[in-house]
Parts: sequence; C-alpha cells; structure tokens
Amino acid sequence: MFEIVSFFHYWLNRVDEHSLHSPFVYNLFTEVISRPNAKDNEIEFLRQQLRYSKKAIEVVDFGAGSKLTKKTNRSIGGIAKHASTPSKFSRFLSKTIDHFGFCNIVELGTSLGLNALYLSQNQNTQVTTFEGDPTIAQLAQGHFEAFGRKKVNTIVGNIDSTLPQYIDALNPIDLAYLDANHRYSPTLNYYELIQPMTHDKSMIVIDDIHWSKEMNKAWLELKDRPEVTLSIDLFEAGLLFFDPKLEKADYILKF
Repeated sequence: MFEIVSFFHYWLNRVDEHSLHSPFVYNLFTEVISRPNAKDNEIEFLRQQLRYSKKAIEVVDFGAGSKLTKKTNRSIGGIAKHASTPSKFSRFLSKTIDHFGFCNIVELGTSLGLNALYLSQNQNTQVTTFEGDPTIAQLAQGHFEAFGRKKVNTIVGNIDSTLPQYIDALNPIDLAYLDANHRYSPTLNYYELIQPMTHDKSMIVIDDIHWSKEMNKAWLELKDRPEVTLSIDLFEAGLLFFDPKLEKADYILKF
C-alpha cells in the first residue's frame, strides 16, 4: 500500500523537459533519461534464461529480505524476477556512465550480476560490486566470465563488514549504486562510508526509495544533506549530485 500511495504522489508531481529550467537537469533528462536505448540482446537473453530457471539455492540475506517470501531456499528464477535491477533502469545507468564519462563504479548488491554487466559495458569502467550471499556471488561471477568482463571485481560477504574494509582501497568513486540492505540505518551507513570517496562530479544512486516507509525516510534525509546540491526522484531510485556549481534543487522527473 505504501508503494501504491507513493507512486500516485510521484505520478501527480513528475515533470518532463518542458518544466526544466536547469541546463544540467534538462540535458540529463533529454540526453539520458528520456532517450531510447536498445536493450543488450545478450544480457537480456541471459535474463530470460535465469527468469525461467527453477533451480533452487539456499541464500543468506543480510538485508531487509523479500516482500514475497521469507524462505531462505529460493529459485534462481524468482531472484531474477524480483531481486534483479529492471532492464530499463540498468540501461539508464549504462547511458549515464557514457554521458558523464564515469570510470570507477561501485555497486552494493550484485544479485545475479545482470546490472553489473550493464555497468561494465563501457570498456573504460572498473566495477567493484559487493554481494552478501556467496552462492549468488558465484553465479554472478560465472556470468562475468562468460561475458569476458575482466574489470568487474566481486567482493563477497556481509556488506556491513566488507564495505568498511575495502572502501579505503578504492579509487575516488564516480558512480555508486546502493541496492543492498533496504533499511533506514544501513542505507545511511553505506552513504556515509561512500560519500567521502566521491568528488564534485560524482553521483550516488539510492535504489527503491519508495520501497518502504523507512527507505523513504532515508531518502528524504539524504537529499537534504548539506553536501547534496541536486536530488532527482525517478521513483525507481533517487539520484544525488554534489557539484557546488549546481543550484540547490530537488526534482521529480518522469521516467
């Protein structure tokens, strides 16, 4: 019910290019958000294969879990359908990387690796992806190897422990995609670990900002942080920017 009400509010308030006065946001909307982009047929063929897989695996979930089941024994098909980043949003992230020339990418929540395959499409990108469950991480690693994605580094283990351990070893982060523990405190903790590693031109993406009341609370607090100069609500996720040259603003954009 919370998501339904949130979507109704989003639908009523979203705008398109005709209401955008900021050149930065206008260009982002027209050149990235609303620009059609063909699906990667090989990645989408893999997605369809995984969606129809009935193979069951035992998973360790360190996050908020699934809204559909609390069982630890889950089918690969169910994970592909309900826990993987949607194709449309993965394509948006891939276009964003090309648009801004992002190179160093961090993803929290590898899942089956479909989104990381999109994140690593540009040969200049280095993707570091964190996954809590070792079985899922092993499946994702197999997909990276099959696609020849040698510049994807998978870090396995409870992200609450692995992220603080590895964050200092990362290069300055251009793009961070937070799609792991969908709860209030972990989301804030991840942001606070990652944000000092960003720069003025970086972008942090908070996934599922309307997934629950506590995720929405986290989003409302993060976009009001003093270091955030621009925030954009796409419903699927929220975008945070830190460029001091941008005018402080908050947008709800059609996606």
